Amino acid sequence: MQAAQLDKYDKQFKLVVRDVPTPTPSANEVLVKVRYAAVNPLEMLIGTGSVKLIQNYQMPVTMGNEISGEVMGVGVNVDDYQVGDAVYARLPLPQQGGFAEYVAVDQAALAPMAKTLDFAHAAAVPLTGLTAYQGLHEELGAKSGQSVMIPGGSGSFGQMAIPLAKQMGLEVSVSGNAESREGVMALGATNYFDFRQENYWEKLSSVDYVIDTLGQKEFAHELQILKPGGRVLSLRMGPNRQFAKDHQLSWWKTALFALAGRNFDKQTASVGADYRFIFVRSDGEQLWEITRVVEENQIEPAIDPTVFHLTDINKALDLVANGRPKGKVLIQFD
Repeated sequence: MQAAQLDKYDKQFKLVVRDVPTPTPSANEVLVKVRYAAVNPLEMLIGTGSVKLIQNYQMPVTMGNEISGEVMGVGVNVDDYQVGDAVYARLPLPQQGGFAEYVAVDQAALAPMAKTLDFAHAAAVPLTGLTAYQGLHEELGAKSGQSVMIPGGSGSFGQMAIPLAKQMGLEVSVSGNAESREGVMALGATNYFDFRQENYWEKLSSVDYVIDTLGQKEFAHELQILKPGGRVLSLRMGPNRQFAKDHQLSWWKTALFALAGRNFDKQTASVGADYRFIFVRSDGEQLWEITRVVEENQIEPAIDPTVFHLTDINKALDLVANGRPKGKVLIQFD
Protein backbone atom coordinates (compact mmCIF):
# COMPACT_ATOMS: atom_id res chain seq x y z
CA MET A 1 0.00 0.00 0.00
CA GLN A 2 1.02 3.63 -0.29
CA ALA A 3 1.66 5.83 2.73
CA ALA A 4 2.97 9.35 3.37
CA GLN A 5 5.90 9.22 5.78
CA LEU A 6 8.07 11.63 7.74
CA ASP A 7 11.79 10.80 7.62
CA LYS A 8 13.04 13.44 10.07
CA TYR A 9 11.83 16.40 12.10
CA ASP A 10 12.42 19.64 10.24
CA LYS A 11 11.02 23.17 10.32
CA GLN A 12 10.45 22.81 6.56
CA PHE A 13 9.53 19.11 6.62
CA LYS A 14 8.10 17.31 3.60
CA LEU A 15 6.41 13.93 3.59
CA VAL A 16 7.48 11.17 1.21
CA VAL A 17 4.89 8.89 -0.41
CA ARG A 18 6.22 5.35 -0.67
CA ASP A 19 5.11 1.72 -0.74
CA VAL A 20 4.98 0.05 2.67
CA PRO A 21 3.52 -3.26 3.87
CA THR A 22 -0.22 -3.34 4.54
CA PRO A 23 -0.64 -3.74 8.32
CA THR A 24 -2.02 -6.91 9.87
CA PRO A 25 -4.40 -6.18 12.76
CA SER A 26 -3.43 -7.55 16.17
CA ALA A 27 -5.96 -9.25 18.46
CA ASN A 28 -7.50 -5.95 19.59
CA GLU A 29 -7.18 -4.04 16.32
CA VAL A 30 -9.39 -3.32 13.34
CA LEU A 31 -8.02 -3.01 9.81
CA VAL A 32 -9.57 0.07 8.19
CA LYS A 33 -9.50 0.96 4.49
CA VAL A 34 -9.10 4.72 4.68
CA ARG A 35 -11.63 6.67 2.61
CA TYR A 36 -10.64 10.15 3.83
CA ALA A 37 -7.88 11.43 6.09
CA ALA A 38 -8.02 14.93 7.58
CA VAL A 39 -5.02 17.26 7.58
CA ASN A 40 -4.71 19.28 10.79
CA PRO A 41 -2.38 21.83 12.40
CA LEU A 42 -1.31 18.92 14.61
CA GLU A 43 0.64 17.57 11.64
CA MET A 44 2.76 20.76 11.64
CA LEU A 45 3.51 20.33 15.34
CA ILE A 46 4.56 16.72 14.81
CA GLY A 47 6.54 17.26 11.60
CA THR A 48 8.55 20.18 12.94
CA GLY A 49 9.34 18.32 16.17
CA SER A 50 7.49 20.88 18.26
CA VAL A 51 5.76 18.19 20.34
CA LYS A 52 8.48 15.54 20.43
CA LEU A 53 8.80 16.05 24.19
CA ILE A 54 5.18 14.85 24.41
CA GLN A 55 5.39 12.19 21.69
CA ASN A 56 8.59 11.21 19.91
CA TYR A 57 8.55 8.89 16.89
CA GLN A 58 10.92 6.35 15.44
CA MET A 59 11.56 7.33 11.82
CA PRO A 60 10.26 6.89 9.23
CA VAL A 61 6.73 7.28 10.57
CA THR A 62 3.47 7.32 8.64
CA MET A 63 1.67 10.57 9.50
CA GLY A 64 -2.06 11.30 9.82
CA ASN A 65 -4.25 11.49 12.92
CA GLU A 66 -7.89 11.61 11.80
CA ILE A 67 -9.69 9.24 9.41
CA SER A 68 -12.95 7.82 8.16
CA GLY A 69 -13.13 4.48 6.43
CA GLU A 70 -14.46 0.97 6.07
CA VAL A 71 -13.63 -2.08 8.19
CA MET A 72 -11.76 -4.69 6.15
CA GLY A 73 -10.71 -7.07 8.92
CA VAL A 74 -10.84 -7.52 12.70
CA GLY A 75 -8.62 -9.11 15.35
CA VAL A 76 -9.76 -12.13 17.33
CA ASN A 77 -10.74 -10.04 20.39
CA VAL A 78 -12.85 -7.53 18.45
CA ASP A 79 -16.59 -7.90 19.00
CA ASP A 80 -18.06 -4.46 18.25
CA TYR A 81 -17.03 -4.20 14.59
CA GLN A 82 -17.32 -6.33 11.50
CA VAL A 83 -16.23 -6.17 7.88
CA GLY A 84 -18.09 -3.44 6.01
CA ASP A 85 -18.76 -1.15 8.99
CA ALA A 86 -18.30 2.58 8.40
CA VAL A 87 -16.07 3.95 11.18
CA TYR A 88 -14.02 6.98 12.13
CA ALA A 89 -11.31 7.78 14.64
CA ARG A 90 -8.79 10.16 16.08
CA LEU A 91 -5.91 7.70 15.92
CA PRO A 92 -3.88 6.94 19.05
CA LEU A 93 -0.97 9.37 19.08
CA PRO A 94 1.76 6.70 19.45
CA GLN A 95 0.34 4.80 16.44
CA GLN A 96 -0.80 7.51 14.05
CA GLY A 97 -0.83 6.46 10.40
CA GLY A 98 -3.90 7.90 8.72
CA PHE A 99 -2.07 9.09 5.58
CA ALA A 100 -2.14 5.58 4.17
CA GLU A 101 -4.47 3.34 2.19
CA TYR A 102 -4.97 1.10 5.21
CA VAL A 103 -4.44 1.55 8.94
CA ALA A 104 -4.72 -0.87 11.87
CA VAL A 105 -6.54 0.85 14.73
CA ASP A 106 -7.07 -0.30 18.31
CA GLN A 107 -10.80 -0.91 18.71
CA ALA A 108 -10.79 1.37 21.77
CA ALA A 109 -10.11 4.35 19.50
CA LEU A 110 -12.90 3.67 17.00
CA ALA A 111 -16.57 4.58 16.80
CA PRO A 112 -19.29 3.98 14.21
CA MET A 113 -19.53 6.87 11.80
CA ALA A 114 -22.48 9.21 12.25
CA LYS A 115 -25.28 7.96 9.97
CA THR A 116 -26.07 11.54 8.95
CA LEU A 117 -22.63 12.06 7.38
CA ASP A 118 -20.79 10.80 4.31
CA PHE A 119 -17.18 9.63 4.58
CA ALA A 120 -15.80 13.07 3.69
CA HIS A 121 -17.68 15.04 6.34
CA ALA A 122 -17.20 12.26 8.90
CA ALA A 123 -13.42 12.59 8.65
CA ALA A 124 -13.75 16.16 9.98
CA VAL A 125 -15.42 15.14 13.26
CA PRO A 126 -13.17 13.06 15.57
CA LEU A 127 -10.33 15.45 16.43
CA THR A 128 -12.44 18.56 16.99
CA GLY A 129 -15.20 16.56 18.64
CA LEU A 130 -12.86 14.94 21.14
CA THR A 131 -11.07 18.23 21.77
CA ALA A 132 -14.38 19.85 22.66
CA TYR A 133 -15.55 16.90 24.78
CA GLN A 134 -12.33 16.48 26.75
CA GLY A 135 -11.89 20.23 27.10
CA LEU A 136 -15.33 20.81 28.59
CA HIS A 137 -15.57 17.68 30.73
CA GLU A 138 -12.00 16.98 31.81
CA GLU A 139 -9.90 20.13 31.56
CA LEU A 140 -12.59 22.59 32.65
CA GLY A 141 -14.88 20.33 34.66
CA ALA A 142 -17.72 22.61 33.56
CA LYS A 143 -21.07 22.42 35.39
CA SER A 144 -24.61 23.32 34.46
CA GLY A 145 -25.37 27.01 35.00
CA GLN A 146 -21.82 28.16 34.30
CA SER A 147 -20.65 30.24 31.32
CA VAL A 148 -18.04 29.76 28.61
CA MET A 149 -16.67 32.14 25.98
CA ILE A 150 -15.04 30.84 22.76
CA PRO A 151 -13.20 33.63 20.90
CA GLY A 152 -13.00 32.68 17.24
CA GLY A 153 -15.49 29.88 17.89
CA SER A 154 -17.45 30.16 14.66
CA GLY A 155 -15.35 27.50 12.90
CA SER A 156 -15.09 23.72 13.05
CA PHE A 157 -14.23 23.61 16.76
CA GLY A 158 -17.26 25.69 17.68
CA GLN A 159 -19.50 23.45 15.61
CA MET A 160 -18.76 20.66 18.06
CA ALA A 161 -18.15 22.61 21.27
CA ILE A 162 -21.34 24.69 21.24
CA PRO A 163 -23.91 21.85 21.18
CA LEU A 164 -21.84 19.84 23.66
CA ALA A 165 -21.70 22.83 26.02
CA LYS A 166 -25.44 23.44 25.67
CA GLN A 167 -26.18 19.82 26.53
CA MET A 168 -24.13 20.34 29.69
CA GLY A 169 -26.29 23.33 30.64
CA LEU A 170 -23.69 26.03 29.93
CA GLU A 171 -24.30 29.55 28.66
CA VAL A 172 -22.17 29.84 25.53
CA SER A 173 -20.78 33.06 24.00
CA VAL A 174 -18.87 33.12 20.71
CA SER A 175 -17.06 35.64 18.54
CA GLY A 176 -16.58 35.29 14.81
CA ASN A 177 -17.48 36.79 11.45
CA ALA A 178 -20.91 38.14 10.58
CA GLU A 179 -21.60 35.37 8.06
CA SER A 180 -21.45 32.69 10.75
CA ARG A 181 -23.86 34.31 13.23
CA GLU A 182 -27.02 32.49 12.15
CA GLY A 183 -25.44 29.04 12.10
CA VAL A 184 -23.72 29.50 15.46
CA MET A 185 -26.88 30.76 17.15
CA ALA A 186 -28.79 27.78 15.72
CA LEU A 187 -26.31 25.47 17.46
CA GLY A 188 -27.27 26.97 20.81
CA ALA A 189 -25.04 29.97 21.48
CA THR A 190 -26.54 32.62 23.78
CA ASN A 191 -24.34 35.53 22.66
CA TYR A 192 -22.58 36.17 19.36
CA PHE A 193 -20.09 38.97 18.74
CA ASP A 194 -19.13 40.02 15.21
CA PHE A 195 -15.44 40.73 15.73
CA ARG A 196 -15.47 43.45 13.06
CA GLN A 197 -18.25 45.40 14.81
CA GLU A 198 -17.86 44.85 18.55
CA ASN A 199 -15.39 43.78 21.21
CA TYR A 200 -16.62 40.94 23.37
CA TRP A 201 -14.34 42.02 26.22
CA GLU A 202 -16.29 45.26 26.46
CA LYS A 203 -19.60 43.39 26.75
CA LEU A 204 -18.82 40.34 28.88
CA SER A 205 -17.59 39.98 32.45
CA SER A 206 -17.39 37.34 35.18
CA VAL A 207 -17.25 34.44 32.71
CA ASP A 208 -16.39 31.07 34.26
CA TYR A 209 -14.37 29.67 31.36
CA VAL A 210 -12.66 30.77 28.17
CA ILE A 211 -11.64 28.29 25.47
CA ASP A 212 -8.82 29.91 23.51
CA THR A 213 -8.61 29.05 19.79
CA LEU A 214 -6.64 32.12 18.68
CA GLY A 215 -3.42 32.07 20.70
CA GLN A 216 -1.36 34.69 22.49
CA LYS A 217 -2.65 37.68 20.52
CA GLU A 218 -6.03 37.22 22.24
CA PHE A 219 -4.83 36.25 25.72
CA ALA A 220 -5.11 39.67 27.39
CA HIS A 221 -8.70 40.08 26.22
CA GLU A 222 -9.60 36.59 27.40
CA LEU A 223 -8.23 37.26 30.88
CA GLN A 224 -10.17 40.53 31.00
CA ILE A 225 -13.56 38.75 31.07
CA LEU A 226 -12.76 35.93 33.52
CA LYS A 227 -14.18 35.84 37.02
CA PRO A 228 -11.83 35.08 39.94
CA GLY A 229 -11.49 31.31 40.10
CA GLY A 230 -12.12 31.03 36.34
CA ARG A 231 -10.03 29.11 33.86
CA VAL A 232 -8.58 29.56 30.37
CA LEU A 233 -8.20 26.41 28.30
CA SER A 234 -5.94 26.95 25.29
CA LEU A 235 -5.82 24.88 22.12
CA ARG A 236 -2.90 26.94 20.82
CA MET A 237 -0.58 28.53 23.37
CA GLY A 238 1.33 25.57 24.74
CA PRO A 239 1.80 23.38 27.82
CA ASN A 240 2.71 24.36 31.38
CA ARG A 241 3.61 22.65 34.65
CA GLN A 242 0.02 21.52 35.22
CA PHE A 243 -0.02 19.82 31.81
CA ALA A 244 3.14 17.89 32.68
CA LYS A 245 1.70 16.82 36.04
CA ASP A 246 -1.60 15.73 34.50
CA HIS A 247 0.25 13.60 31.95
CA GLN A 248 2.72 12.24 34.52
CA LEU A 249 5.75 13.36 32.55
CA SER A 250 9.32 13.01 33.82
CA TRP A 251 10.80 15.57 36.20
CA TRP A 252 12.94 17.16 33.49
CA LYS A 253 10.02 17.50 31.08
CA THR A 254 7.96 18.95 33.91
CA ALA A 255 10.72 21.49 34.55
CA LEU A 256 10.87 22.43 30.85
CA PHE A 257 7.10 22.84 30.54
CA ALA A 258 7.00 24.83 33.76
CA LEU A 259 9.55 27.21 32.25
CA ALA A 260 7.75 27.37 28.89
CA GLY A 261 4.37 28.04 30.46
CA ARG A 262 5.33 30.29 33.34
CA ASN A 263 4.16 33.48 31.61
CA PHE A 264 0.74 31.97 30.96
CA ASP A 265 0.49 30.84 34.57
CA LYS A 266 1.67 34.21 35.88
CA GLN A 267 -0.81 36.18 33.79
CA THR A 268 -3.80 34.03 34.70
CA ALA A 269 -2.80 34.07 38.37
CA SER A 270 -2.74 37.87 38.27
CA VAL A 271 -6.54 37.84 37.74
CA GLY A 272 -7.11 35.00 40.19
CA ALA A 273 -7.64 32.46 37.39
CA ASP A 274 -6.08 29.23 36.13
CA TYR A 275 -4.44 28.15 32.84
CA ARG A 276 -4.76 24.80 31.07
CA PHE A 277 -3.51 23.42 27.74
CA ILE A 278 -5.08 20.45 25.95
CA PHE A 279 -3.43 17.83 23.75
CA VAL A 280 -6.35 15.63 22.83
CA ARG A 281 -6.14 11.83 23.03
CA SER A 282 -8.05 9.12 21.19
CA ASP A 283 -11.12 7.74 22.98
CA GLY A 284 -13.67 5.61 21.17
CA GLU A 285 -16.18 5.65 24.03
CA GLN A 286 -16.28 9.46 23.98
CA LEU A 287 -16.48 9.40 20.19
CA TRP A 288 -19.63 7.25 20.39
CA GLU A 289 -21.20 10.06 22.47
CA ILE A 290 -20.01 12.66 19.97
CA THR A 291 -21.60 10.62 17.18
CA ARG A 292 -24.92 10.87 18.99
CA VAL A 293 -24.58 14.65 19.35
CA VAL A 294 -23.72 14.99 15.64
CA GLU A 295 -26.78 12.98 14.62
CA GLU A 296 -29.19 14.71 17.01
CA ASN A 297 -28.06 18.20 16.01
CA GLN A 298 -27.64 17.43 12.30
CA ILE A 299 -24.09 18.81 12.47
CA GLU A 300 -22.28 18.86 9.13
CA PRO A 301 -18.68 20.03 9.55
CA ALA A 302 -17.29 22.44 6.98
CA ILE A 303 -14.77 20.90 4.58
CA ASP A 304 -12.50 22.67 2.13
CA PRO A 305 -13.59 22.10 -1.50
CA THR A 306 -10.05 21.48 -2.78
CA VAL A 307 -9.61 17.83 -3.78
CA PHE A 308 -6.31 16.35 -2.63
CA HIS A 309 -5.02 12.81 -3.09
CA LEU A 310 -2.15 11.17 -1.25
CA THR A 311 0.36 12.33 -3.88
CA ASP A 312 -0.74 15.90 -3.08
CA ILE A 313 -0.05 15.56 0.65
CA ASN A 314 2.56 18.34 0.83
CA LYS A 315 0.24 20.76 -1.01
CA ALA A 316 -2.49 19.92 1.51
CA LEU A 317 -0.11 20.51 4.42
CA ASP A 318 0.90 23.87 2.92
CA LEU A 319 -2.75 24.93 2.65
CA VAL A 320 -3.30 24.14 6.33
CA ALA A 321 -0.07 25.85 7.42
CA ASN A 322 -0.09 28.92 5.21
CA GLY A 323 -3.41 29.21 3.37
CA ARG A 324 -6.99 30.04 4.23
CA PRO A 325 -8.89 26.76 4.03
CA LYS A 326 -12.68 26.99 3.97
CA GLY A 327 -13.05 24.05 6.34
CA LYS A 328 -11.24 20.82 7.17
CA VAL A 329 -8.65 19.90 4.54
CA LEU A 330 -9.02 16.28 3.40
CA ILE A 331 -7.01 13.64 1.58
CA GLN A 332 -9.30 11.49 -0.58
CA PHE A 333 -8.46 7.84 -1.20
CA ASP A 334 -9.89 5.94 -4.16
